[in-house]
Amino acid sequence: MRSDSRVTRRNFVTRATFGAAGAWLVPIRTTGAQQTGSAPGTGDAQLLEDLVAANRILAQHSIVDAWGHVSVRSRQVTNRYFLSRSLAPAIVTLADIIEFDLDGNATRPDARSFYLERFIHGEIYRARPDVNAVVHCHAPSLIPFGVSTVPLRPLYHLAAFIGGGLPVFEIRESGGMTDMLVNDRGRGRALALALGSRPAALMRGHGAVIVGSSLPIAVGRSIYLDLNATLQTTAIALGGPIRYLDPQEAGNVMAAGENGGYARGWELWKQQATSK
Repeated sequence: MRSDSRVTRRNFVTRATFGAAGAWLVPIRTTGAQQTGSAPGTGDAQLLEDLVAANRILAQHSIVDAWGHVSVRSRQVTNRYFLSRSLAPAIVTLADIIEFDLDGNATRPDARSFYLERFIHGEIYRARPDVNAVVHCHAPSLIPFGVSTVPLRPLYHLAAFIGGGLPVFEIRESGGMTDMLVNDRGRGRALALALGSRPAALMRGHGAVIVGSSLPIAVGRSIYLDLNATLQTTAIALGGPIRYLDPQEAGNVMAAGENGGYARGWELWKQQATSK
């Protein structure tokens, strides 16, 4: 099943942009007045279009499906962030974007439904001034590494940011027996604490959170974290010893600029996600 999904992902230009369902043909902009609960300044206008594109990109790469979300910190007011209303990422438009404070409150009255787990974003932004974009996903490739004793390790250069491994957030340690959702500030703080200074954290029995200093970096890391997990599972299934990236090799990749900040990938992914 995962193999079929991977083939689909590799051909997403045809299957997504021109597919019968037409999901990727939803315009970034919608007609009529913008229905957002935010009032972004000119410095945030392009940022919001990039956020809509990030939603589409992550959906096209099967990082998110009907669930999962991505946010970006405001450039104008850095203790606020932008996130869609509760909606499948593939169909998010500019009209769906809402501005929140770090406590998870919309900064202007808005009667629409919000993501229950928006506290993931606010608490990470509060704890990590270096983070300007956050992705939360339930990618199936990552789940096994959050529930087993096998650590996720970098196999190739595009996933060098994994470094020596990633933390695993155990929600039982902060909330006992829960519904597994990070749906309040306390659980959000616990997740941010587990994440620490790392680029991502696995969430046991749930998914992952991936962060970056920009949307291209957070999105790029999400894509290659998923691919590395799939490759590692395949390598383990082959049997025999596995030669992972040496910590020095991974460090050298990061020191060289972490794949150019994913600028080349972002340009391609954004064009594919927004083409009609």
